[in-house]
Amino acid sequence: MDLSVVVPTLNGRDRLAACLDALAAEAPDAEVIVVNGPSADGTTGMVRDRDDVDVLVEISDRTVNVARNAGIEAATGDAVALVDYDNRIETGWRDAVAAGLDAAPVVSGPVTPIPPGETPSADTDFGEGVGPEIPEGTDADGPDEPERSRIAGRDVTYFEGGNVAFRRDALRDLDGFDEYLRVGGARDAAHRLARMDREVAWRPDLSARKELPNPTAADGGRSAHEWGWKYRALAYRLLKNYGVRPTVLLRTGSHALGDALDAGRDVARGESTPSRWAATGRDVLLGLTGGSSDGLVARRRDRSPARNPNGVSTRADRAVAKYDRREQSGGTEAATTEIDDAE
Repeated sequence: MDLSVVVPTLNGRDRLAACLDALAAEAPDAEVIVVNGPSADGTTGMVRDRDDVDVLVEISDRTVNVARNAGIEAATGDAVALVDYDNRIETGWRDAVAAGLDAAPVVSGPVTPIPPGETPSADTDFGEGVGPEIPEGTDADGPDEPERSRIAGRDVTYFEGGNVAFRRDALRDLDGFDEYLRVGGARDAAHRLARMDREVAWRPDLSARKELPNPTAADGGRSAHEWGWKYRALAYRLLKNYGVRPTVLLRTGSHALGDALDAGRDVARGESTPSRWAATGRDVLLGLTGGSSDGLVARRRDRSPARNPNGVSTRADRAVAKYDRREQSGGTEAATTEIDDAE
């Protein structure tokens, strides 16, 4: 099995270097593709200085689903894995990918957080909308089990968006990830895989460790805008994939009510203010309204099993530049393509 590994990154140079070190040690035969957003921390130079990265794709978009799709486009393997820049694959990961994809079209495994104090890092977080995806739905059964839910009579198995591998045909049928979504792209893909009756396998030995950002960093916490996008993404995913159903409306409403009660308790404890609670509520309502409308439009635009009107096939302008070691000939420098000039 020829394996390509796509690593989306943005302003995470130090943690990315640790991720690439782990890939070089545990999956030395894999084709490694780094997709770099508009980083300002020297990521480009660091990656280009390494000889264990096959392709560096530079993009101008900060959204992780755009980065994923750009990497999928560049990958040549008959299997494609996605590994977050702040994840470090562990011993046995490569064999677990091969065994998992022998049994199912998609395989994922656990990601264990590393406390910030355990492995200090000075670089910054991925940025709004492109870090760890905000969970919703049922709680995970445990560290050795995936999160599952049943919606509108359909069983959905969620996967770790930063630790997952696909057979090439599964990604083709999905048409990659929905680029409308700033968060929740992996969860949306899980709904669509369930619609296509594609199994998502779970292997505890396909494991990784995630280095968490410093909680005191300036970009820590969650803003009202992020709450708005959580609910925009939730409404969009559910309406796009299931249409207007009582179970969908109940699920969305229960999440909003639960978060509203939690935020109210924060106000009662003096950890927040009534004005902040009201502003967050406004953003949640706007998010629900916008996501619901856009989800129904997306459902009409793509009635295929893929349910992805914003996938890999819809655009050709993701990459700004590409540095490709695969194009080396003899001892020449790896080819660098400036996409804007080439077009």
